[in-house]
Amino acid sequence: MSLLKNYGKRFPINFVSGKGATLFDDEEKDYIDFGSGIGVSSIGYGNETLTKTISDQASKLIHTSNLYHIQPQIDLAEKLSKLAGFELFSFFANSGAEANESAIKLARKYGKGERFEIITLTDSFHGRTLGSLSATGQTALQKDFLPMVEGFKYADSLSDIENLINSKTVAVMLELVKGEGGVEALSKNEVQKLAKTLKEKDILLIIDEVQTGIYRTGKFLASNIYEIQPDIITLAKGLAGGVPIGVMMTKLENGFSAGDHGSTFGGNFLSTSSAITVLEILENIDLDLKIAYFESKLMYLLQKFPNIFSEITGLGLMRGLVVKPEINVLEIVQNGNSAGILTLKSGKNTLRFLPPLIIANEEIDRGFSRLEKILCNT
Repeated sequence: MSLLKNYGKRFPINFVSGKGATLFDDEEKDYIDFGSGIGVSSIGYGNETLTKTISDQASKLIHTSNLYHIQPQIDLAEKLSKLAGFELFSFFANSGAEANESAIKLARKYGKGERFEIITLTDSFHGRTLGSLSATGQTALQKDFLPMVEGFKYADSLSDIENLINSKTVAVMLELVKGEGGVEALSKNEVQKLAKTLKEKDILLIIDEVQTGIYRTGKFLASNIYEIQPDIITLAKGLAGGVPIGVMMTKLENGFSAGDHGSTFGGNFLSTSSAITVLEILENIDLDLKIAYFESKLMYLLQKFPNIFSEITGLGLMRGLVVKPEINVLEIVQNGNSAGILTLKSGKNTLRFLPPLIIANEEIDRGFSRLEKILCNT
């Protein structure tokens, strides 16, 4: 194959179709999807409403560029602000990394050249572009691409952040639930305390909701659960159900001036119209019952396999089961693939669950039944 080897050895599965939270391969084998394309396929597969939106929009206009007005982009920006619960102004891009890049640039401009340092956490993940990778506090991911972009500091914990603040600090950037850091949810009290301190010091709070946003944790934003109003929020993954999109939302209406930043593809007709449809679908789902049911299944596994799992992490339908050190979590993922249940690995030893938000209880039952069977042989 004429592909670079940056994804290593892929799992030997060739998907050809899907319906709901179930995928089918080229041999017609079905797989219950507890990964949703790493949190992207929020409304699952084969959704007729989204398919119609994509088809109708593609038959009219896919792209014209941001040199002209794009009505669904305007409508989506207004809808995002309304759902967030406080006034936000949006810039649209194509991915979470791009959304985070724009957040970094906005913070840098806010600092006016005098303040430019951004503090993140050591086990954070903010993307793979050079800027977002520099914000990512994982040296193992950075080592082959040095030097990193200057101006980032990494705190080992929330309580350590205040010790790193100085006259050059312009922002703190956090994931409220660490997507690649073991699906660990930050302390609500500590986050609220930090948000108050930053506001007093005129330091921006950037919340990376690329994975936690769009109802993944139970509310539209994880920030809503934490009862904070960040200065900048980034979204991507589940926003358009698989159509590439990213957005940086900010309270700073005049944070960027004309020409400061831009995107050729960002926020085009196809992606923004798709996102509006996805949001309309998700607004009408009773997530509380679905989350409670999924949690009960996780608790069952935790109690049945104390030799394998030590705790449940995360929020909503962004969850993890921490695997004991002597157990190979990647082996569980691989065995699950063979058994028709798709899960993910997070951090060093966490089995991660990101099911489509529309997943039916029957699919949850089938998925956990398959997972239980392979765990009995672990």
